[in-house]
Amino acid sequence: MSSDVPEPTDVEARTVETVRIEDEMEQSYIDYAMSVIAGRALPDARDGLKPVHRRILYAMHELGVTSGSSHRKSSSIVGETMGDYHPHGDSAIYDTLVRMAQDFSMRYPLVDGQGNFGSMDGDPAAAPRYTEARMSALSEELLEDIDKDTVDFQSNYDDRLEEPTVLPSSFPNLLVNGSSGIAVGMSTNIPPHNLGEVIDATIELIDNPDSTVEDLMEHVKGPDFPTGANIVGRDAIYSAYATGRGRLRVRAEFEVEEWKTDRERIVITELPYQANKARIVERIAEDVNEGEIEGISDLRDESDRNGVRVVIDLKRGANSDVVKNKLLENHLERTFGVINLALVDGQPRVLSLKETLEEYVSHRREVVRRRSEYDLEEAEDRAHILEGRLKALENVEDVVELIRNSEDRSAAKSGLASEFDFSESQAEHIVRMQLGSLTSMESAEIEDEYEEVQAEIDRLTAILESESKLLTVIKDELREIKDEYDDDRRTSIIEDQGTVTHEDLIPEEDVVVVMTEDDYVKRMPIDAFDPQGRGGKGIIGADVKEGDRVSAVFQANTHDYLLCFTNHGQVYQLKTYEIPEMGRTARGKSAVNILDLDDGEEITAVVDTDSFEDDECVTMVTKNGYVKRTAGEEFDNILTTGIIAASLEESDELVDVEVTDGTTDLVIATERGMTIRFDENEVREMGRNARGVNGIKLQGDGDDRDAVAGLVAMDQDDDRSLLTVTQNGYGKRTLLSEYSKQSRYGKGLIDIKTNERNGPVTAVKAVTEDDHLVAMSERGQIMRTRAGEISTVGRNTMGVTIMDVEADDAVASVDVIPAVAAGDVSESDESSE
Repeated sequence: MSSDVPEPTDVEARTVETVRIEDEMEQSYIDYAMSVIAGRALPDARDGLKPVHRRILYAMHELGVTSGSSHRKSSSIVGETMGDYHPHGDSAIYDTLVRMAQDFSMRYPLVDGQGNFGSMDGDPAAAPRYTEARMSALSEELLEDIDKDTVDFQSNYDDRLEEPTVLPSSFPNLLVNGSSGIAVGMSTNIPPHNLGEVIDATIELIDNPDSTVEDLMEHVKGPDFPTGANIVGRDAIYSAYATGRGRLRVRAEFEVEEWKTDRERIVITELPYQANKARIVERIAEDVNEGEIEGISDLRDESDRNGVRVVIDLKRGANSDVVKNKLLENHLERTFGVINLALVDGQPRVLSLKETLEEYVSHRREVVRRRSEYDLEEAEDRAHILEGRLKALENVEDVVELIRNSEDRSAAKSGLASEFDFSESQAEHIVRMQLGSLTSMESAEIEDEYEEVQAEIDRLTAILESESKLLTVIKDELREIKDEYDDDRRTSIIEDQGTVTHEDLIPEEDVVVVMTEDDYVKRMPIDAFDPQGRGGKGIIGADVKEGDRVSAVFQANTHDYLLCFTNHGQVYQLKTYEIPEMGRTARGKSAVNILDLDDGEEITAVVDTDSFEDDECVTMVTKNGYVKRTAGEEFDNILTTGIIAASLEESDELVDVEVTDGTTDLVIATERGMTIRFDENEVREMGRNARGVNGIKLQGDGDDRDAVAGLVAMDQDDDRSLLTVTQNGYGKRTLLSEYSKQSRYGKGLIDIKTNERNGPVTAVKAVTEDDHLVAMSERGQIMRTRAGEISTVGRNTMGVTIMDVEADDAVASVDVIPAVAAGDVSESDESSE
């Protein structure tokens, strides 16, 4: 050792504390874990950002690299962020910046990048010296009003500067862009969502704080990934939203095309979120070479800047369904594990959809309150100055003389304060006024500004004094964000019970579906029932057990998605091919695994979802005569447990449903043979939870009161007639013109005589002569006949025999097979005659 270096000296510690090494290790690891959890890996529930995201955006804000400025070198932004706010490696900061600019990673990119920012094939971004970036317009909304004391600030790592602890966040970014990260002992994986849907759900929660997850799902249909694709099954989405955890199956979007004679190809146009396209293509090629997938002749990636396009050519004679299922099983479907974990008050919490939005609304309420207080203070200060200027103008000659005779500015301010009772700030402003501001025009402008400032003070005071007005401001600002940035949903939600759908392998055919009171259900091919002349007994259609009876029969296609409305006012979605196919003499199988019906709940009406148009409504009528119209879009997202279609009184039941478009007349028929016809627009559109309005005035009281039997929607030029069928098997057809139009809630007109022979009305339908009827009795007899067999007569008649039912039996249900579906049979039937 050199002689220049002084000898080290021992320094005695002031205190020495003895601890067990396992205790020290445990505490140190907990401290480290919490530092990673709160300081790096988990997003804040309020703005949806981790510290590194927040610091990058704030650094860009401070640099002025906004959406309206020119792009700045990424290396400059990274350096500024690292030097001032985020003392970590530059590669970690740049990786975060890159991801915020990738439109295939972020549903709504927060950074507008210029240059090579990577690709879906896993290609890395160019070095930061080669790329440029600036804030996107939407990311500026996260920092809106940050300079108005809306959020708390803290010192940066070296106490030179201050940085925000959270951003004001004008929209719920946690759900909109999602987040992912691995902390110590926990991880988060929040999927992105559609901006407009999330904003609608937030407004719904503000308006109805007691909203359930199901209510919010009326707006938020499910995650909306930037790469599109399909989410398989709604149950998994509901589970994720209700508990904060769930597993979503995400399936690629593809279609089978014909490209040569007897040749097909599969074209993939969308891939699951975060999938590596190049790796998927490579793995498919490996499976083809190893013989795992047969029938593929060529595979190529034709993707470009306009989107994904992977083409798989099939060999001649190859079964595209088999190849498609193999691709789905191994390559084109993946699981997205939802873990909605975020920081709430600095602590990690798994949040449901409702709790996530509640945290955002609470944050936004605080931001708007603090902003209003800031703006109010600014406005009051300005009003105070303007009051001084107006007072000075009123005494302009004396003020000017006092200032002119003062020795200096300080004496002038003192004189103004003592002579005219100006405050210090008013006096300071007056002595600095220019002579030009004493003109009459300037005076008028000051008075106008003062009135505007006073109006702003009143507005801000009202917001601070009224919770409802403050919430209205939040909602209005959310709607402005939606109007500016909302776009169409990219990810579709499809139903499927298995790993791979077999729907395409099921042949399309028209079937008859039979349901009983005890919830037995089955389907049978329509062809099993040949048309008969009216008045026949029909044939056995179901072996109903003792004590049970048929409750509904309807025609459908095996590929139809049906809305099944029940007497309890619920609606369920049903796929026809899921109903077991059984023979005529079979009883059917329990529907417990298909529809979750309650005791006493029966299907009373069925609507094919393919028949919906954007502007159409679902029109419903109840036993007690209430009628309501609800927009068809309100029935887009139906859970397996069903959703409410109509709120019913205790003694009421939902009877019938029609799809209408605002141009039809509604005809309501009762069990005692009365009908009323009125314009459907007399019934305004209302929500699913509404009861409806009175449609027909029913005769009788108590147990002797009449009840609604059915509903028909027809327009003035409709070529169909009104078919009425009674329990004892009698019926008739009558032209719509026979029923004069009335106002809603009248007694109506007599339609058919419901005497001892006919019995009460069971159903009313709109039919053409070529339509076929399928009528089924309570004991399982089924009959199919052509509507033209039933003669057209006037109102207030007895009708003719349609179905010969036994004395202890009755017609339970009637459905119509449209002429298009029944055409071939009708022609053969007519030719045989």
